[in-house]
Amino acid sequence: MITARPRPAPQQLSDTPHPIAPSSPPDCSVRPARPRDAAALAALSEPFVRSGALRPRPFQIYAWHATDFLVAEAPDGSLAGCLALRVHPEPTRDGRVSGVLYNFCVAHGSQGSGLGAQLLTAALAEGGSRALDAVFTATTGSGRLFLHHGFAPVSPRLAPEAWARSLDPRRGARVLARVL
Repeated sequence: MITARPRPAPQQLSDTPHPIAPSSPPDCSVRPARPRDAAALAALSEPFVRSGALRPRPFQIYAWHATDFLVAEAPDGSLAGCLALRVHPEPTRDGRVSGVLYNFCVAHGSQGSGLGAQLLTAALAEGGSRALDAVFTATTGSGRLFLHHGFAPVSPRLAPEAWARSLDPRRGARVLARVL
């Protein structure tokens, strides 16, 4: 069992932009989302909701939780990708302070460019800066990118209870985790 570190105070994602890898779309920058990005987050997510890759979320969720998100912004201000990190206030059953990655999507024209890997790397760095012991995610896809970044399949029982209870078993999602 890993002993949990003291919980950091709730905070927003750091304001420092994360650099984009050379294989990413030119001139994109990764930054924390702002509340005014809520409409763009919802629009970016919509094709993934229609395909079944993401759960539907009301617009208000994007508005209320916009600061959970990192976004990849193109020079014209459009969003090319997003990934949210929510810190869970209660420790997991084994005492870990953890976070959950959710609503991960990269616009069709930017897929395969390395932008998803850059968003994931930035989110993991953010989790580390918040002294998280572990991060969890659920995926209905292959999870290949997560697995490549050190995640492993785990039982939902190891995840934050409230989040694990919110998973819809009809979606058949696998829970993955990475110790930070």
